Amino acid sequence: MRVIAIKTLRDFWGQSIYADSEQPLKAWYKEAEKADWKSWTDVKAQYRNASSLKNSRIVFNIHGNAYRLLVKINYPFGVVYIRFIGTHKQYDAIDMETV
Repeated sequence: MRVIAIKTLRDFWGQSIYADSEQPLKAWYKEAEKADWKSWTDVKAQYRNASSLKNSRIVFNIHGNAYRLLVKINYPFGVVYIRFIGTHKQYDAIDMETV
């Protein structure tokens, strides 16, 4: 898969308060790049704790569920768009359908 954009992840883990997310996010990024997800079923097979939302959006629990990573996947083109990374509290404050 092609992941757009790692800069969002770097900006997040670059903040000292979220520095503990760096290694888990790097690991997720490497796994996502190597993946060949054709559908939600493929994602779920690899990440049992991932959750599917409307409009091809997926939520991943990162670093022992300390953070939430929201992505939108264009399966036919093999592209993963990072839409949001943050804490559970920050995640609860966003509209997952429009982010």
